[in-house]
Amino acid sequence: MIPTLFGILVVSFLVIRLAPGDPAAEKFGGAGQAASGVNADRGTEAAEKRFRERFGFDKPLPTQFMLYLNRLIHGDMIFFQSEQPIWKELWAALKITIMLNLIVFVLIYLLAIPLGIFSAAYPRSRFDNLSTLALFIMYSLPSFWVAELLRQLVMQRWFWALLGKPDMQWPIMSLKSPNYDTLTPIQQFLDYNQHIVLPVICLTYGALAYVSRQMRAGMLEVIRQDYIRTAEAKGCGKPRMILVHALRNSLFPIITLLASLLPFLVGGSVVIEVIFNIHGMGLLSYEGVLRREYDLVMTTLMISAVLTLIGILVSDVLYVIVNPRVSFEDK
Repeated sequence: MIPTLFGILVVSFLVIRLAPGDPAAEKFGGAGQAASGVNADRGTEAAEKRFRERFGFDKPLPTQFMLYLNRLIHGDMIFFQSEQPIWKELWAALKITIMLNLIVFVLIYLLAIPLGIFSAAYPRSRFDNLSTLALFIMYSLPSFWVAELLRQLVMQRWFWALLGKPDMQWPIMSLKSPNYDTLTPIQQFLDYNQHIVLPVICLTYGALAYVSRQMRAGMLEVIRQDYIRTAEAKGCGKPRMILVHALRNSLFPIITLLASLLPFLVGGSVVIEVIFNIHGMGLLSYEGVLRREYDLVMTTLMISAVLTLIGILVSDVLYVIVNPRVSFEDK
C-alpha cells in the first residue's frame, strides 16, 4: 500500500502542477494574464513574484514536490487565496458528505442485496423481467437530469394537489432551513430528513441498479453450481438453499465493489452538491480546482487514495471471512 500511495501522490502532484495557472495567478492577476505575461500593474507583478518565491512556485517541480511533502508531513496545508489552514473548512465539508453518503450506502445495500437475491432465485419471472427493465432504465438516467427534474416537480403546485396537499412546500436547497438553529431537536431531525430526500434519491438510484445487478449475477453463478443442485436434490428448501448455502459465496462481487465505493464517501458528488447547494467535499474540491488550491485538492485526493487502498484491504479480509477456503499465501 505504501509504494502505491506514493505513486498516486507523485502522479496527482504532476497532473495538478502541470495544469495552466497557479495560486499566485488566481490571487493577483488571473490565469490569463499570468500565462501571457501581460500585467499593467507593476505592483501586482511584484506581489505575484513575492508570493511565488514565498511558497516555492518559482522553483523546479522536484523542489516543489519536496516542499509539498514537508507541508503534508507537518500538516501545514493552507488555502493559498486566504493563506488560512484548510482543516476547518475541510472537516465541515467532510462531515456533511460522510453523513449524507452513509445514508446512501445503507439504502443501496439494504435494497440492492434482497432485490438481487430475489431476482436470481426466480430468474426470468415477471418480477425479474420488470425489475431488470426498471433498474436498467434507472442506471441509464443521468443524475443531473433526474435532480433537476425532481427539483422542478416538487416546486409545482399541481404535483402536491394530486397528493392531496396543495399548500405543501418541499425544501430543495441546502441541508438545513434558515431557522434551523431555533428549532427543537425533533424539528431539526425532521427538517434535515426533508432536505436530504431529493439528494439521497439522486445519489442512490444509479448505484442501487448497478449493485443489485452484480448481486443477481453473483447469486445466479452460485446457484448453478453442483453443490447447490445436490442440496436441492436432498430436499433442501429454496429459502434455506439461498440464504444458507448460496448467499456467502455470492457476496464476492458486492465485496469487490467496496473498494470503489469508499472513496465516494469522501469525494462526494460535484453535480448533486452544486444543484442542491450542498457544501460538501464535492463542491469544495471543485471550487478548489478552479481556484488552483493545490493543498486542498491534493489533500482530498490523498484521502480518497487512502480510502481506496483501505477498501481493497478490507475486501481481501472479507473474502477470507466469507469463504475460509480463500488464501493469500504463496503456494
